[in-house]
Amino acid sequence: MELLSGADMIARFLQDEGVEYIYGYPGGAALHIYDALFRQDKVKHILVRHEQAATHAADGYARASGKPGTVLVTSGPGATNAVTGIATAYMDSIPMVVLCGQVMSHLIGDDAFQETDIVGVTRPIVKHSFSVRHPSEIPEILKKAYYLASTGRPGPVVVDIPKDMTTPTERHEYVYPKKVKLRSYNPVARGHTGQIKKAVELMLKARRPVFYTGGGVVTGRACEGLTDLVKRLGHPITTTLMGIGAFPQSDDQCLGWLGMHGSYESNMAMHHADLIIAIGARFDDRVTNNTSKFCPTAKIIHVDIDPSSVSKTVRADVPIVGPAQSVINEMISLLQGREIADPEALDEWWKTIEGWREERRGKLYEPSKEGEPIKPQEVIEAICRQTRGEAYVTTDVGQHQMFAAQYYKFDKPNRFITSGGLGTMGFGFPAAMGIKQNFPDEQVVCVTGEGSFQMMMQELSTCKQFGGGVKIINLNNASLGMVRQWQDLNYKSRHAHSYMESLPDFQQLIESYGFTALRVETLEELEPALEKTFADKHELVFLDVMVDPHEHVYPMQVPLGSMRDMLLSKTERS
Repeated sequence: MELLSGADMIARFLQDEGVEYIYGYPGGAALHIYDALFRQDKVKHILVRHEQAATHAADGYARASGKPGTVLVTSGPGATNAVTGIATAYMDSIPMVVLCGQVMSHLIGDDAFQETDIVGVTRPIVKHSFSVRHPSEIPEILKKAYYLASTGRPGPVVVDIPKDMTTPTERHEYVYPKKVKLRSYNPVARGHTGQIKKAVELMLKARRPVFYTGGGVVTGRACEGLTDLVKRLGHPITTTLMGIGAFPQSDDQCLGWLGMHGSYESNMAMHHADLIIAIGARFDDRVTNNTSKFCPTAKIIHVDIDPSSVSKTVRADVPIVGPAQSVINEMISLLQGREIADPEALDEWWKTIEGWREERRGKLYEPSKEGEPIKPQEVIEAICRQTRGEAYVTTDVGQHQMFAAQYYKFDKPNRFITSGGLGTMGFGFPAAMGIKQNFPDEQVVCVTGEGSFQMMMQELSTCKQFGGGVKIINLNNASLGMVRQWQDLNYKSRHAHSYMESLPDFQQLIESYGFTALRVETLEELEPALEKTFADKHELVFLDVMVDPHEHVYPMQVPLGSMRDMLLSKTERS
């Protein structure tokens, strides 16, 4: 029998659970835990410069690796600083365990120094939360936390740990729990076979089918099966922003991604389809636009592991609750030896889709001419060429995010890392740090804007201490580009507080941390600068690219319209 303090139990559990990195920031209520981490060397702690960055770094690590991210913060402001990152993970269904120090248990409710009811604060944005009441509970609670975070529909779990639960002088028996049982939590392991059979029959009979797949396919490790299924049927496929890379984007069957700034052909195909096969997607408003006008002629198959998501926004004709991987594999099994009912109709459907593709070929954007500012689209295409489409790409939120999603072609899952549901500025750089630590020999690129980067730029100090050769590409238009675009479209170009009038000299700022910074103002300078940027995978380089401040993101859905109602440029509308 091994006797350990609560703090040592936490450190030992993290080792036994196989946790590699923990991202955090110390403070009084968490110091016993920090001391225990100091006395071991298996779990590496990364000291961030702001607790929000800890959650984003753990989030990026989780998205790229498929393993839960781990965060450690202190009570009060330490915990509340983590709230934005917890909400980001919750909205995108990312597995994360957040360990929060808390004031001593006898002081809870007395408004003690740095006390916050973090369980109450985060209740709407976590999958579950725990509060430790006795040190002997710690191993079981932590095991439940990691189990809950990573099974079913993944999400963040908060563990509130009062300081007296980790007192060094109080020791209790420690046993690593290899299994966990939760009476009220039984995530479904497979879909209903009868419903899956109905879905397969519809898929074989459909004349204008479209697969619509989301982040659930990626987190559910179902991408290989999805590719097999789509190839067998010959159907077109489109993905959400979170589902990018679930099916190779370079494949002709891929229509790109759909929704507010999705491709013309994907939105048109969705609107005119007679069958939508939705897998691991939640019919977000940035996809559906006006739900009363959404895909008016289509029957809908909806596969999701979360029963509360099925028919929540759009009614499903064939609802299937189950893991994407299991359901897809059963679909493939049922398709063995079967053929689609009307191959001629499917051929006609593809001809229609190719017609939509041809309509926009060469019209996606107007390339910059000599002496004109660089177009942001040109920068993303150049990055894709330079990295051969194989980099891990994180983004912040705004126009640069949309351009990265549109013009970098992802053929693998877990490579496009972005804040989809919450839309969190400041996400990209710390997320890239978390990815680079897990994949040190891969190219990791953070595509950002000067507004977003300034929200978390203090993490340059973290990279200086712990390494992390992230490539930061700043699409600098001296404004909050997406805000300005909406102001151009809806507020008669009244740019209320969307221009950044006092930007730092980024080159001097980056160099003050000891890193390399480059600045690009013309298209001719871009390719040589990118070659220098990506020359050494282990060196952090900041590339400040001055881009056209007047460029808009298109296509753009018309608010309250159907999926086919899009602005195609400043002068064209579908």
